[in-house]
Amino acid sequence: MQYVSTRGQAPVLDFEGVTLAGLASDGGLYLPEAWPQFSADEIRAMRGLPYPDLAVRIMAPFVGDSLSEAELRDLCGRAYAAFDHAAVTPLVQLDAQHWLLELFHGPTLAFKDVALQLLGLLFETFLARQGKTLTIVGATSGDTGSAAIDAVAGREGIEIFMLHPAGRVSEIQRRQMTTVSAPNVHNIAIEGSFDDAQAMVKRMFADEALTSKVSLGAVNSINWARLMAQVVYYFHAALQLGAPERKTAFSVPTGNFGDVFAGYVAAQMGLRVERLIVATNKNDILARAIRDGDYSVGESHATITPSMDIQVSSNFERLLFEANGRDAEALAAQMDGFGKSKMLALDPAQRERIATLFSAVRATPDDTLEAMRWGHESYGEVIDPHTAVGLHAARALVTADEIDAAVPLVTLATAHPAKFPDAVEQAIGIRPDLPTRVEGIMDREERFETLPAEYDTVRDFIAGRAAR
Repeated sequence: MQYVSTRGQAPVLDFEGVTLAGLASDGGLYLPEAWPQFSADEIRAMRGLPYPDLAVRIMAPFVGDSLSEAELRDLCGRAYAAFDHAAVTPLVQLDAQHWLLELFHGPTLAFKDVALQLLGLLFETFLARQGKTLTIVGATSGDTGSAAIDAVAGREGIEIFMLHPAGRVSEIQRRQMTTVSAPNVHNIAIEGSFDDAQAMVKRMFADEALTSKVSLGAVNSINWARLMAQVVYYFHAALQLGAPERKTAFSVPTGNFGDVFAGYVAAQMGLRVERLIVATNKNDILARAIRDGDYSVGESHATITPSMDIQVSSNFERLLFEANGRDAEALAAQMDGFGKSKMLALDPAQRERIATLFSAVRATPDDTLEAMRWGHESYGEVIDPHTAVGLHAARALVTADEIDAAVPLVTLATAHPAKFPDAVEQAIGIRPDLPTRVEGIMDREERFETLPAEYDTVRDFIAGRAAR
């Protein structure tokens, strides 16, 4: 399997290469040259497989010759042994149509663990093979940082620098990052927004003065290996609900577009996906883009769903590339214009192709709280506010008769409610307890640096401490 950049000017790489590279050298994102395909019989044969075995089956075509099947099986077994549920990503039924896919049973209580526990092992394997070191730089709106840090803390040959917007993640999210004492972990609070932090990270990968001295790697969903691992749970859910004979729809709380793009990948591989619902909060650039063709940056708002407080969604570039027929030259021009003006109008062909699979719904804070109350009062489920955005969107499309009543509708439950206790308490009057695995986190010492949202300052801080 070979990988190409969405902007067409970066080297073609194999799976090992794209895993270690993260962002393409031309500023684009890597995708497989062609999508692997599973027949209905092959998908049917996946029924009943334990999650690690299903992961091997789904990911093997993407890995190609970079790992043997035995090596991939060992890594998947080790990655998912850390989860506290035997199913890894269990399904919970709410009513005849609505389901929750619980993605928060990993070490840091968020869906990012599903991919990052594996990515940490992939980094370690490939670096040991090459005898190299890697400096990971990442930006987080909350959950990526803690999941990435847990996955690589203490691993040989890796330094990690994680940027988060100061004061704009929950206290639990922050402490899950800043109380890790491993010497290879460095946390930076940026006096700005997530978009500021993400822009800095992307700029570092294009900064030859830095990349000539430091080997950079990415854990954000710009890294193809992370996104690949998220494809598995779409198959896992759909198989339990009747795939391949029966279609499934998914509602996905969406910020950086990686999680919902993994659903698109599953559909390209042969999974029968009825609809992918992009559920956004007040920061609704994606909803505007999908509904109206207007991908223009607005003001970044702080909300009760901080992991979705994003205006520039990196992975949307991958969908735009797919939607324009994989014309890298046209996409590069489109993204160059967006980089300069912060405005992008989707062309008619892109809008039409996106509309065949995607819908979008924006949830207000009141909508979010109401969905949390509905889940608790009707079904006894305590959910976090991000999951509630997805549940609101799912209910809205059912009410509007845009999803057939016979189609199971799965909302991705992206985080444990205890990560956002204030919002949960506001909605239902109950303050959720922290699971045993993170007890004591409020008493541990924090370690992080606070820096201005100035690229040179942050770059120099990282360059002075990075592994060579």
